Amino acid sequence: MESESEKSWPRGFWNLMFTQFQGAFSDNALRWLVIFPVLASLTLSETDKEGFVGHASLLFAVPFLLFATVGGWMADRFSKRSVMIGVKAGEIAIMLFAALALRLEMQSLQLAAICLMGVHSTIFAPAKYGVMPEVLPVAKLSAGNGILELLTFIGIILGTFAGGWLAESLAGQEVWSGILLATLALVGLVTSLGIAKVPAADPSKKFNPNIIGEIWTNLRVMKDDRDLWRANWGNTAFFFIATLVQINLALFAQSVFHLKPTDQASLQAALSLGIGVGSMLAGRLSHGRIEYGLIPLGAALMALAGFGLGWPGVGKPEFAAALGLLGLGGGLFIVPIVSVLQHRPSPQTKGAVQGAVSWLSWVGIAVASITQGQLAKTFHLSHGQIFWFCGAVSALAGLFVTWSRPRAVPDMLARWARRKPESGS
Repeated sequence: MESESEKSWPRGFWNLMFTQFQGAFSDNALRWLVIFPVLASLTLSETDKEGFVGHASLLFAVPFLLFATVGGWMADRFSKRSVMIGVKAGEIAIMLFAALALRLEMQSLQLAAICLMGVHSTIFAPAKYGVMPEVLPVAKLSAGNGILELLTFIGIILGTFAGGWLAESLAGQEVWSGILLATLALVGLVTSLGIAKVPAADPSKKFNPNIIGEIWTNLRVMKDDRDLWRANWGNTAFFFIATLVQINLALFAQSVFHLKPTDQASLQAALSLGIGVGSMLAGRLSHGRIEYGLIPLGAALMALAGFGLGWPGVGKPEFAAALGLLGLGGGLFIVPIVSVLQHRPSPQTKGAVQGAVSWLSWVGIAVASITQGQLAKTFHLSHGQIFWFCGAVSALAGLFVTWSRPRAVPDMLARWARRKPESGS
């Protein structure tokens, strides 16, 4: 007899989850496999290290700025399952190229491999997020997104740690790291074959080579829906904050705590695990609806944690706890936003909207990469003060949501209060 959990999730749901998990793991393993040795270098200055980390993050973001509309068009024009399978096949070739770049010890080729993985993720993202409302009912969308974000950030945790571990353990034999990642891409291709088959949303959709024009058209579609429009900018703010925190974290851990790559990965893990747990918790607390009240609650936790991260003389245990709190708030913040972005567009525009959302997400990531350097070099902020800046941006986001939806939190708390007697009866 089938268990309740087996009845709850449609066929192919877990294949999608694992395929996404594998992609998140491999993205981060490759990126940090390239970055950690640079951070550990004794011959480079702090300025050079900061510049390299910023360039690596920017190169991963550039494809999203150039090709996000292509990913959105493909997600509408073709079956989203077919798009994801094709992307996973391409990942095998990218990782073999990365293995060659690691073997030759050429940083330019290694950065090119990171850029190609950015292209991979650019095409994959609209299909991944767009297929969720096609295979899940609205009542399960928040819970499904909670699982998706949890597995994504577990993938980020393990990928970040694996990048640091491989950088240390296979120093001088980095080609084997690339071969391992190519093998994992093959596993991801196999699991993607089990994703539920869905028809193309708009088989006759024409490709618009005018990137800016296409983005502008899709933004106008979103602007007609107030909730969709605000969720889009909330999503962009989240990725700006998350990227700025991650870049600053790597530099803070190296310059203040003097940590080795694997020890740095443990701090990255605290942040990512917090986001994963917060995402799962958001799915549970939503109780079959899109719960807007979780957004300002998550922003408040992020702001509080940002203040703790920048506290002068903060110790490593307290710092890790603040990272976990920041991640927890981030998970509560992003799950309702992602659910709105998936649910509100029409079936024919889901891929295009996700492409525009993805483009703006990576605008946020690219701006964060630039902002980190400007805050440090131009405004002479310390790493701790940059964490305070992240907290301030989070607070502003929370205040905006509270102003625009003043009843969101009180209504959410009222619903929770009404459920308490039911759960005890």
